[in-house]
Order: sequence, then C-alpha cells, then structure tokens
Amino acid sequence: MIHVWPTVNSNMDAQLHCRHKSMSAVIGKNGVTHHKREGDLATPLGIFPLRQVFYRADRITKPQAALPVIPLTPKDGWCDDPSSSCYNQHIQLPSSFRHEALWREDAVYDLIVVVGYNDSPADPGKGSAIFMHLQRPNKTPTEGCVALTEADLRFVLATGATEITIHPAR
Repeated sequence: MIHVWPTVNSNMDAQLHCRHKSMSAVIGKNGVTHHKREGDLATPLGIFPLRQVFYRADRITKPQAALPVIPLTPKDGWCDDPSSSCYNQHIQLPSSFRHEALWREDAVYDLIVVVGYNDSPADPGKGSAIFMHLQRPNKTPTEGCVALTEADLRFVLATGATEITIHPAR
C-alpha cells in the first residue's frame, strides 16, 4: 500500500510512504480535492487501484512491477475529452478528440503508472489521466498526478504495490 500525505503549508509538495521508506513527491498545483474536475489542477483524494505501467524502452530499462508493464510507442495517448466515448482511456493516435500524448520529448512520462481514478466507468468531466510519473527536474507541480524521482518510482513498483491512498493534508 502506498500513502500520499500533502504537506500542510504547500499545495504541491507531499510525502509518499511505501513500506519503510518516505519519499518526496509532487502533486497537483491546486493540492488535493474530494471533488475532482477535468482541468482543476488538483489531485483526487481516496483509495485507488494501480492499473498498469507504461515506460519508454528507448530511454529506460523495464521496471520490476507486479502490474502489467507495457512499452510505449509514439502512437500512445490518453483521452481527456469528456465528449469522447474513450474519455479517461488509453488510446492510439492520431485521434480527433482532445488527448495527451504519452510519448513526450521531456522525461516526465518515461515511466507512468496508471492510477485507477474515475475509470470504472469514467464519469465525463470528473477528471482523467491521473498517473504516478516522473518529477520534472525543477519539481514543478503536476496537473493532478503524483510525481516521484525515477529511483523512488522504481522502488514503489518493485515492492509489488497495487493500490494508492491519497490523503488530505494533516
């Protein structure tokens, strides 16, 4: 089990606890929320399953994980368009619907863990593309995801983690 605890005096800083280890994490620019909406820049609160892992095989080695691990291709995307029947789902590009490309120039999505938020079934507009992914070098906030260093995200995956709990600030 993974636990994320936002830092009291910062919307975007958090601590992620996994087994005996505490790690620095970055969350959404607007902190955490019980009422997640598409584009609100907040990280959803709750207990969520971890679904699968994507990684850039051309840049990093395959991570060890209990979850399915899938290499990314330039055609991989994630639909964040509430008007699409594929909302909050992995898609193949090109797509006429609004989406995120998972194959990026920066390293943020070199390692992605899909968080099972609003996906069973997806409620259009309630938020999409909630991942655990890599931090930017300057540790800027996410748009609602949880970001870790590559070493820390690999550690979490290697523990066999299959669930994450995102808590309110304490």
